[in-house]
Amino acid sequence: MARIAVIHKDRCNPEGCGGYLCIKLCPINRTGKECIVQGPAGKAQIDESLCTGCGICPNRCPFEAISIVNLPGTLEETPIHRYGQNEFSLFSLPTPVFGSVVGVIGRNGIGKSTAIKILAGVQKPNLGKEAEVSHDELIKTFKGSETHKFFERLKKGEIKAAYKPQHVDLLIRTVQGRISDLLRKVDEKGMFDTVIKELALENFLNREIQQVSGGELQRVAIAATVLKDANLYIFDEPTSYLDIKQRLRVSRFIRSLADEKTAVIVIEHDLIALDFMADIVNIMYGKEDVYGIVSQPKPARQAINTYLEGYLKEENVRFRDNKIKFDIKPPVDLRKSVPVYSWQAFKKKLDGFSLSAEPGMVAKHEIVGVLGENGIGKTTFARILAGEIMPDDGQISEGISISYKPQYIQADDRLVAQALEEACNYTNELIKPLGLTHIINKRLSQLSGGELQRVAIASALAKKCDIALLDEPSAYLDVEQRLSLARIIEIISSLKGMSVMVIDHDLVFLDYLAQRLLVFDGEPAIKGHAEGPFSMEQGMNKLLTGLDITLRREPTTGRPRVNKQESRKDREQKSSGKLYYA
Repeated sequence: MARIAVIHKDRCNPEGCGGYLCIKLCPINRTGKECIVQGPAGKAQIDESLCTGCGICPNRCPFEAISIVNLPGTLEETPIHRYGQNEFSLFSLPTPVFGSVVGVIGRNGIGKSTAIKILAGVQKPNLGKEAEVSHDELIKTFKGSETHKFFERLKKGEIKAAYKPQHVDLLIRTVQGRISDLLRKVDEKGMFDTVIKELALENFLNREIQQVSGGELQRVAIAATVLKDANLYIFDEPTSYLDIKQRLRVSRFIRSLADEKTAVIVIEHDLIALDFMADIVNIMYGKEDVYGIVSQPKPARQAINTYLEGYLKEENVRFRDNKIKFDIKPPVDLRKSVPVYSWQAFKKKLDGFSLSAEPGMVAKHEIVGVLGENGIGKTTFARILAGEIMPDDGQISEGISISYKPQYIQADDRLVAQALEEACNYTNELIKPLGLTHIINKRLSQLSGGELQRVAIASALAKKCDIALLDEPSAYLDVEQRLSLARIIEIISSLKGMSVMVIDHDLVFLDYLAQRLLVFDGEPAIKGHAEGPFSMEQGMNKLLTGLDITLRREPTTGRPRVNKQESRKDREQKSSGKLYYA
């Protein structure tokens, strides 16, 4: 396959373009051949064998419904799977390694979930044909490769996979019952008590599955996967919905599963969690919703650095135009800062939970990160600052306009264009960088979680305000989208002269973005206490002390990495009191 042509059917609008504009413009069609025709369901269809890749139809389509991509010259493989004519193709798979945790990193829409579903046996590959193919065909096609060995072992029954899907929130639609009963039913190894303790599930075992939070549901799904008697455990985004403490706990637990008889594969967007749990990492590259390729595996540190670099030296493939580098920010000089928002010490009791906050302020143009465990009052604090609820005592600034993006976003039936009415004034700063141009005519109720998140972020940042409050904006976003969002927030803050407060659990994202940190501690669901904002070093030291970890800087990219517990670097940083930046 020299090139691949994809029609994004949800965007293809023949009526809107005046009746198949692509067919009219195609130079091959003008010679009398049928390169582009009207296909099923009234959508355009392209014959890839006739397409020359001239670029006219993708560039002229007003709805960005056509992607035509020349495939890398080194790619000689048959597709592992193709969803149909003019649809997404996956060209290779990550390979499980017994005794190791294999990580997978890449943009959303690049085929990561498809790849691990095939490894898990959840999805049958078709080698680019119209129907599923047999194990024998797969084995023959990939003869001599690691993929060949994997499918041979799978056919012989030597590999049994257990798979945790990406969207754990869908479980409540198909599963009913008490958490303890559901987990005991799937316990094939007699390790119920051990797994419950390792994942800290004791406090909600007697609840119905419909009554638990997203973070609790995630840990239940991980427990259900691990309790199955398997030798290949596959986890699709296991840290979603989890706070920093839970992410580290789950990462340690997943890492402990790998031994000489057991392989583990993990898709993860949190770079600290991925680096912490994975031994080997595969980079997936290609073009979103068009095609995906799995790179050769590399040691985790090298693979993540390569991903941030955007260039695969061995394959001679540049999959991103720009390098991503982390800069150490100088401390904010508060003597030169102009306060835009402040609060006195205040308290609030709400549904059996008590929140207290020390005095603090946010300066003009400042970006403040907010860190702490789940259930410790961060969202309550944001709602108080946003004026949704009032504190029981203490004072907060009045006469300040606030734009608030909540943690959970309700999708109604409005058009995206209506929700982004103000954001359309910032097309180059918000709409295009957040990748929203092609969904502008969709309804909010039709969007994926990531699309809805980006619409809500754009809407909040576009509003006229003194301060924007963003609650967990990195949820559903991939690594590149998160770091791109950080740059977008910086640009909009500077352009509009507004301040931003960001509540999030991704330490890499906040390290890349924030100038100061507000830190919460306490006891989840019982009491929470807010202090700061501190300087980045002070705030991170306070947070990391409670987590009993230290972070160092990766020399090549400047990204933060977790030191191995009790390593020389870990001991040195703890003894010096510099848990961060060292």
